[in-house]
Amino acid sequence: MDKVLSFHQGRLPLLISMPHAGLGLTDAVRDGLVDQARSLPDTDWHIPRLYDFARDLGASVVTAEYSRFVIDLNRPDDDKPLYAGATTGLYPATLFEGEPLFKDGLEPTGEQRKQYLEQIWRPYHDTIRNELERLREHFGYALLWDAHSIRSLIPHLFDGKLPDFNLGTFNGASCDPELAQRLEGVCAAAQGYSHVLNGRFKGGHITRHYGDPSNHIHAVQLELAQSTYMEEHAPYLYRQDLAQPTQAVLRALLQALLDWGRARYVQ
Repeated sequence: MDKVLSFHQGRLPLLISMPHAGLGLTDAVRDGLVDQARSLPDTDWHIPRLYDFARDLGASVVTAEYSRFVIDLNRPDDDKPLYAGATTGLYPATLFEGEPLFKDGLEPTGEQRKQYLEQIWRPYHDTIRNELERLREHFGYALLWDAHSIRSLIPHLFDGKLPDFNLGTFNGASCDPELAQRLEGVCAAAQGYSHVLNGRFKGGHITRHYGDPSNHIHAVQLELAQSTYMEEHAPYLYRQDLAQPTQAVLRALLQALLDWGRARYVQ
């Protein structure tokens, strides 16, 4: 495998995870994709650019290099479904719109997928686990922000237009409720944006697995509507005019996260 992730170690008790930003494909996946999948439409486009302020803020950042079409880093390794209804699995078989992802008979083999699990999925999760352990040991607590984005209109997955900011805390299990309330307050104060807490997106495997408030690890997923910062269809152009005000809200959310941690844990 080529480089499977990028990691920057920061100076604050915050790790930002970007599991669906990767564009890399293995030969087997590239050769098998249907034509409409070749533009990688289900990517969390431009997330590293949207969060380009995070390093200066002092956060640690881990970013996937391979596409979710190879293996989905936000699914459990046993591939148990996370959501009722339409969803995608550890090894996606369909596009978000429900069409097959691969041409008949051209899916990666079981042996190839085992390799993806060991050489792509596990290193990413090892990095998350090790960094959270380091942060908790050093600061006494750790904050995890799982950064995602998605098209605002996908009838196969959800009804109507998605809210702009979709916060997920696994129905309150992955972080302190006071923290979730504070983040909701930031979204409510952001004029011109809509938001929801634990709506269609309650947090995937990363949020659910690593969020452990009783052991001082607080995890939140943000599923951001792509209409807030980019063109939602190919060629998926980044829109600076849209992105700049959205970045201001993201900064406020991460600052609220950090401020809550200091108030809660630092005497």
